[in-house]
Amino acid sequence: MSSLFSNTRKTEPASRPFALLIKNGRLMDPATGRDDVTDVAVVDGRIAAIGENLSGAGAEVFDASGLVVAPGFIDMHVHLREPGFEHAETIETGGKAAAAGGFTAICCMPNTKPINDNATVTSYIVERARHLSPVKVLPIGAITKNSAGEELASIGAMKQAGVVAISDDGRPVMNSRVMRRAMELAVGWNLPVIDHCEDLNLSAGGDMHEGRTSVSRGLRGIPSASEDVMVARDILLAELTGARYHVAHISTSNAVAMVAFARARGLKVSCEVTPHHFALTDSDMGPYDSNFKMKPPLRGKRDLDAVTKGLISGAIEVIATDHAPHPGSEKMQEFERCPFGITGLETALALSLEQLVHTGHISLMRLIELFTTGPARVLGLDLGRLRVAGEADITIFDPTRPWTYDVNRTLSKSKNSPFHMRNFKGAPVATIVAGKIVWRLDA
Repeated sequence: MSSLFSNTRKTEPASRPFALLIKNGRLMDPATGRDDVTDVAVVDGRIAAIGENLSGAGAEVFDASGLVVAPGFIDMHVHLREPGFEHAETIETGGKAAAAGGFTAICCMPNTKPINDNATVTSYIVERARHLSPVKVLPIGAITKNSAGEELASIGAMKQAGVVAISDDGRPVMNSRVMRRAMELAVGWNLPVIDHCEDLNLSAGGDMHEGRTSVSRGLRGIPSASEDVMVARDILLAELTGARYHVAHISTSNAVAMVAFARARGLKVSCEVTPHHFALTDSDMGPYDSNFKMKPPLRGKRDLDAVTKGLISGAIEVIATDHAPHPGSEKMQEFERCPFGITGLETALALSLEQLVHTGHISLMRLIELFTTGPARVLGLDLGRLRVAGEADITIFDPTRPWTYDVNRTLSKSKNSPFHMRNFKGAPVATIVAGKIVWRLDA
């Protein structure tokens, strides 16, 4: 038993009255391995006590009997669209959708308009989020100016303004020399480099995974090799520079194997996978249904099995949504013309429980780790754990609650999800940020 575990059991209530008292929940904290039924008390936005039979006159009491009380979930790959594309999503609506999904912190990608490639845009996002978002918003800055892949962005200034990583996301850095320089600079600023791994020459013109289904539907395919060659290049550059390197939304068996190999050699390499890439294959896509169009595309069964095994083995450290909202006016075009991307904040936990925990692939504790200590470790954040005196970011969920996802009730501005009217078992119940309940499931 760790010293933290021992101390939190014996912590006496703070002298100030509790503001919030979470009673009888199953507290699960991967950072300490703690898993028991207990109470959590909150004062001034921080955890004041953890222990059995806590009481507090005047406190707001949350009965968590039969529920899991976990550290606040972190989504390190979200598109909030603001500034520039507020018709699809805003910092406020994306934050609300995140809260409904059980997330207390989200990292927003830089592909806005203007692109987040300088401290001015970073500061704008930070300030807007502080006033409008119910959850923490942590910006990710661009690697290159205008994400054009040619000249490095103002990485140091963005770090000082609040970015937690750098990435050109959907516009990968094709020039290896530029990527090397970016990694070297990122080392100096202690920032991870996140890459959307896609060789744009190999994937050019593709709309879905290259395979039997793409051929049968007459659609141009995106080969797995377009991801694999970029992962291989980046790992070599990470070894050369000593950078912290993270593969965004990994989707192929070869890419998972390469990341596992790099990690075994002690390189600072990590990766994330989205729920849709371990829940769906290309054969699950309805005929020309644009809600199944995303990048990387849904792959084959072999790839799905590989990412599932990567989650089991630890090669994959993070589950992230790649929440990519698009309005119906854009998604309701011909399949070849409509944009890539689906929403995912409100279905991530349910899909993960369905595909990974209820199937017996991983434990519930491991699942919580993938949403908490995993992303916190990759990004170097002091988040994702429950401890006395720590900030009270808490996710409460019911791992067996039956429900149906209806996109018409989403808190996002957009409805482009392939999971409309899908039945699930397991759902968020409450999301607490800095001690405040920012979202609660309707009774």
